[in-house]
Amino acid sequence: MKIERCVNSINPLNWLKIGRKIKKEKPDLLIIAYWTPFMAPCLGTIARVAKRNKHTKIISLVHNMIPHEKRFLDKLFSKYFVKPIDAFVALSQSVKNDVQIFSKKPCVVTPHPMYDNFGTAISREEALKNMNLSNDFRYLLYFGLIRRYKGLDLLLESFADERLKKYPVKLIVSGEFYEDSKPYLDIIEKHNFHDRIILRTDFVPDDEVANYFCCADLITLPYRDATQSGVTQIAYYFEKPMLVTNVGGLPEIVPNRKSGYVVEPDSQAIADALVDFFENKNPDFFTQTLREERKRFEWSTLTVAIEKHM
Repeated sequence: MKIERCVNSINPLNWLKIGRKIKKEKPDLLIIAYWTPFMAPCLGTIARVAKRNKHTKIISLVHNMIPHEKRFLDKLFSKYFVKPIDAFVALSQSVKNDVQIFSKKPCVVTPHPMYDNFGTAISREEALKNMNLSNDFRYLLYFGLIRRYKGLDLLLESFADERLKKYPVKLIVSGEFYEDSKPYLDIIEKHNFHDRIILRTDFVPDDEVANYFCCADLITLPYRDATQSGVTQIAYYFEKPMLVTNVGGLPEIVPNRKSGYVVEPDSQAIADALVDFFENKNPDFFTQTLREERKRFEWSTLTVAIEKHM
């Protein structure tokens, strides 16, 4: 399949050009992914121009309608975006609730399918070798951009729990800092975590993602706020249990005690779950239930949801 990158998000002349191109081609269906109001002027304009042919139906696949880090023009921009859209597919119930603030047009909920573009799973031993990590330890993984709403500081504070110090456990932090790194580094310094925290805060190429997930025993998503997260869909693909917080759509995606843990966004609650995992669970404890749950995230589920709107 040939993918053509042709949209310039900050050039209004480009928006008109792309809209006219779509209008001329008269597709039956135009699917527009929406994840931030910053893109609303661009995507909303393209949709308006494309819709002039009276033939094309426009569906938006909504990751987030209201951003985690709110700005003054967010509501105005989102109102502009939704007007030409015929129907919506929301990736969680909380996203659907947000969509319905702006539009009364049809909206169905279906979770994002698993990401299957990171290659096949490899053995833990091979992943550890590729990562230059010791097999003498078990590993937690925080994966993704480091922003306050994602709660890495809560995870770091939970890792200081005295009960965890008796286990041979290390935390891999893999993600680029999208804010000042100092508060996080200060926590590491305060608790003298230098030998327990592995910082890999550079961009991770797609062909290295498997190493991070396959060497980890538990994937941690200690979010303060969330609608859903693509990290969960990578974890499902590699059949890795997760610890998520009870915010947004995360409990919908990760049922408690089936695909991992659902806890409150609090460092003590996170620590309690980590202790339970390393005290009472063998590495394969969640494997069977994970395999059952991951069936919900086949790509066919998403295509059926879209076809319902056609």
